[in-house]
Amino acid sequence: MSQSQKTHSPVTMRDVARAAGVSRMTVSRALKENSPISKETRERILQIVRDMNYVPDQMAGSLTTKRSGFVAVLVPSLNNLHFAETVQALTEELEGIGQQILLGYTDYSAEREETLVETMLRRRPEAIVLSYDGHSDRTVQLLSDANVPVIELWERPEDPIGHTIGFSNRAAAAEMTQALIQRGYRNIAFLGEADDDWTRGAARRKGFIDAMTKADLSAHRILKFGKPPLSIEDGAAAMPELLARFPDVDCIFCVSDAPAFGALSALPAMGRSVPDGIGIAGFGNFEVSRFASPAITTVMVDPKGIGRASGQLIAELLGTQPEGAVIPQHIKIEARPIFRGTTRD
Repeated sequence: MSQSQKTHSPVTMRDVARAAGVSRMTVSRALKENSPISKETRERILQIVRDMNYVPDQMAGSLTTKRSGFVAVLVPSLNNLHFAETVQALTEELEGIGQQILLGYTDYSAEREETLVETMLRRRPEAIVLSYDGHSDRTVQLLSDANVPVIELWERPEDPIGHTIGFSNRAAAAEMTQALIQRGYRNIAFLGEADDDWTRGAARRKGFIDAMTKADLSAHRILKFGKPPLSIEDGAAAMPELLARFPDVDCIFCVSDAPAFGALSALPAMGRSVPDGIGIAGFGNFEVSRFASPAITTVMVDPKGIGRASGQLIAELLGTQPEGAVIPQHIKIEARPIFRGTTRD
């Protein structure tokens, strides 16, 4: 076997202790921030640790401290800027209390979420944070029995498992629909997703129906097109079918900003000008809505605020040892309509 093919056993604490001429207990103490050993001895041991590329076994330490040092975070998408900003803000808050995140990706799949929750819980996280898009019964049971803080984000579920940080997607969509009605739109269509019953998109569709019904307007103009999450391409591709089914539509409320941008791109080629001929609204206040021409009317949300609030709540929960049950906290994050160039005044 050549030198490059040789394998080496990981360096152990015993190896470091032997090289430093001290006991393993002394090495263990040197690795701690508030070490009781002398400064000179600690610096010498830490230099040997660096020279030997020794990596302490955190899991072994957690058996003694009963603390894993990480928070499990599950998001439905890795290429969604909102979730990226939420995770970034959460990470920054957790670093202040010496916690790291272990990130999982559900791909909007309840089955995948269930598997990831079980896998994460085996690693004994300090807390588990996950976006709410509905859960399987087993996921709910796993989280209810987890004996760690559970925080559901981006929604205010009717039956929360633990803590929640977010807003009512249904109420936010109803508020946007009401505002569109106040601006004179009557034949509003909703562009959503197929197979969306367990998603926040379904809550937005229900909010649209609520507002239209309350205003004594027809809520039948609903097109379910494509799997969650809808893309820009989906929004453009949906326009021929939507206009064929609902030729009298005067405004299209899209489940998110991406399909709204797709609709904005496709409608002029179909002879429908925006906003004079037809209005468009999205949801999320993504960058694509802010820099479209014209800029897209949308529902503003605060992904960084959700992440910061999550980290601050975890710090509070882990920093206290309350007697008895912990009272769940439900933190509301603002979501409100912003009107831009794709709708009339």
